[in-house]
Amino acid sequence: MPGNTFGTLFQLTTFGESHGAAVGGIVDGCPAGLDLATEDLQRALDKRKPGQGGATTSRREADTVHILSGVFEGKTTGTPIAFQVINENQHSADYDNLKNLFRPGHADYGFFQKFGLRDHRGGGRSSGRETIARVAAGAIADVLLAASGIYVYAACEELGGIPVRSLEMEHAFDRPYFSADESVIPLWDERVQAARKDMDTLGGITRVEIRGVPAGLGEPVFEKLDARLAYALMGVGAVKGVEIGDGFAAARATGSSNNDPILPGGRFASNHAGGILGGISSGQDIVVRCAVKPIPSVPRKQDTIDTEGHAATVQVGGRHDLAAIPRCIPVHRAMCSLVVADMLLMQRRMGRGDGAYRQF
Repeated sequence: MPGNTFGTLFQLTTFGESHGAAVGGIVDGCPAGLDLATEDLQRALDKRKPGQGGATTSRREADTVHILSGVFEGKTTGTPIAFQVINENQHSADYDNLKNLFRPGHADYGFFQKFGLRDHRGGGRSSGRETIARVAAGAIADVLLAASGIYVYAACEELGGIPVRSLEMEHAFDRPYFSADESVIPLWDERVQAARKDMDTLGGITRVEIRGVPAGLGEPVFEKLDARLAYALMGVGAVKGVEIGDGFAAARATGSSNNDPILPGGRFASNHAGGILGGISSGQDIVVRCAVKPIPSVPRKQDTIDTEGHAATVQVGGRHDLAAIPRCIPVHRAMCSLVVADMLLMQRRMGRGDGAYRQF
């Protein structure tokens, strides 16, 4: 099955390339009767555009979204919701020198080996511009989640090896870098400027918190909620690791310290598990963290090979982010929204759970 569709009941299919005519998607399975406007999608896409911190590209796109179907008089109709964003600011000539060269750290070599050809202009299908469709679809999922009292927050927890000192997720999208802690922003600015001066790039760690998910969401054993979240986030470019709750730190803990004591009323004394036990939500906040690698488009000369297999060097030009953060954070948030929306519909279809899952 081609890998362009995500989800089981709430499905997203994306299309388009970085330097093609347009990018977009089709959401199928969204229930009818939800309030949805173009502005809902546009607000989400505006957060994905450059300008949320000093590490973003100089490429400027309006990223104006157009809903083509599935919405009538401000309500979802229950039919496929199609949308697109026209590409308006391509500089394809910036990539002419890469036509016969593979960029280290990119998908170029793998695409060429798989398909026998590749779109060398900005990575084609593997470009970060494909994530426009994910963010727009995530905005649709958010409408469904809000009807059930579920809200998704995302932030940057670490950039260039400098972690936040505290976590304040609610207003992260109002800060540069979508930082979870305003106090570290000047340090991140300095780190970004130093990397730019060194002609290098940076990685970081993102954090997503999903609040309001009732206990009982998730399907044992191969459709576990944490497994679906990890699958969704590992499918985002530059993500090299996903943690749920304490993640790898749990491997260094003891069982007695890692367990979350259960209190009367179904409450918990801690949340080392990140809101998921046995692949099923516990009713606590779901906490997910992603390790994001440095952007591979460094403006230094690098060793590589050409399409004939001969040794070569390459120096990547064009307009690129210095770090995938902060622009990947709306994408990570959207993917989590898509997963939870999909699993809510699965829960309803199977007739499981109490009233918490029957209100939409």
